[in-house]
Amino acid sequence: MSELTGTRIRTTAVKLGLPHLADALNQYIQRADEAKMGYLDFLDLVLSEELAVKDDRRFRQGLRLSRLPHHKTLDDYDFSFQPELDPRKVKDLASLSFVEEKANVALLGPPGVGKTHIAVALAVAACRAGYSIYFTSLDDMVRNLKAAEAAGRLTSKLGTYLRPGVLVVDEVGYQPLERAEANLVFQVISKRYEKGSIILTSNKAFSEWGQVFGDEVLATAILDRLLHHCEVVPINGNSYRLKNRLQAIERDTDVA
Repeated sequence: MSELTGTRIRTTAVKLGLPHLADALNQYIQRADEAKMGYLDFLDLVLSEELAVKDDRRFRQGLRLSRLPHHKTLDDYDFSFQPELDPRKVKDLASLSFVEEKANVALLGPPGVGKTHIAVALAVAACRAGYSIYFTSLDDMVRNLKAAEAAGRLTSKLGTYLRPGVLVVDEVGYQPLERAEANLVFQVISKRYEKGSIILTSNKAFSEWGQVFGDEVLATAILDRLLHHCEVVPINGNSYRLKNRLQAIERDTDVA
């Protein structure tokens, strides 16, 4: 390939929004020469590599916009510390069939057992698969919706929680809500019903949600829509955070 041709191809690649092709052109040509590729094989190589680069760029951008507190995966989760939790059930969720079906996942259990870790891991898997994701605590979502409502921008702000393919709502039940606040949550749940997936974590059993939302009827309406298509994963083991804290104390004691 002449230098002029290479320059022309690089210029065209940049105009097409393929900067990686412009940078890696010589590398592609070398690989094709070494493998004695035909024209179609070479084209397949270039297109496959460019698609992989664009997918990775989209994935990293999706994570940046997601507001996830971290990017842990299921490989980082210590299932041996929660022997009552069936790893197969959680790993089946990572196949994302529930996202395809616009169904929900509810992770229930006491503080510190890894509910948020699993919720984030499922969201990361969904992002890698091409779904848009967004993470919020229930308290933050309610606070933002209340502020938007007071400013006359509720419809616009609701879009933040309605647009993503997967919405992660963390820490349901840590603070009780007033009825007006619970009604805002109901709007999110009802408008996402059968249109997008929700992954939520809660330290409260569903029987206690009437207290959480300040109204038994409203809580029932929320649960009716949430649980119609939902995988419920109870986690009733010990706290990871307490385990780590106790281990640190033991190390400090041994040193002393």
